[in-house]
Amino acid sequence: MEDNLHIRVEKPAIIPEGWENKISPRRILVVDDDDDIRRFNAEALTGSGYHVEAAVDGAQGWEALNANHYDLLITDNNMPNLTGIELIKKLNDARMAVPIILASGLEYPHQVEELRLAATLPKPFTLDELLGTVKKVLGGADDHEQRAPASNGPFVDPWRV
Repeated sequence: MEDNLHIRVEKPAIIPEGWENKISPRRILVVDDDDDIRRFNAEALTGSGYHVEAAVDGAQGWEALNANHYDLLITDNNMPNLTGIELIKKLNDARMAVPIILASGLEYPHQVEELRLAATLPKPFTLDELLGTVKKVLGGADDHEQRAPASNGPFVDPWRV
């Protein structure tokens, strides 16, 4: 009697040497209409090993969020075309799972739960406050988590936006 219980296992695809050890940086989208704040955030986060893209307003941020995957959104509120709150509501309505930090000169403690914010960052903030909040939101796995490479969407230079 022939044994039909054998399962044929295909050889796994060959992964290029060293790929499995590479850790891709977390991708962060910074949305702020103030050039200085956008530049400060981008420089600080890039210098800390994050991949940062930037948008000058909520409408441009919405386009970027629909075109690429991000691990974190940091947005101002008072911006032309689409405010940060409107952007966040669109994200929530679309059920996009991206943690959000609302960085604004105004405080929104009553809306943190309603908007499903990961954190708020009152302006003006220091470099330590920015990096501490980002690390808290993304968790301590930044330096140790193995992840597949992020998509290679177009880089948006925060200085030329």
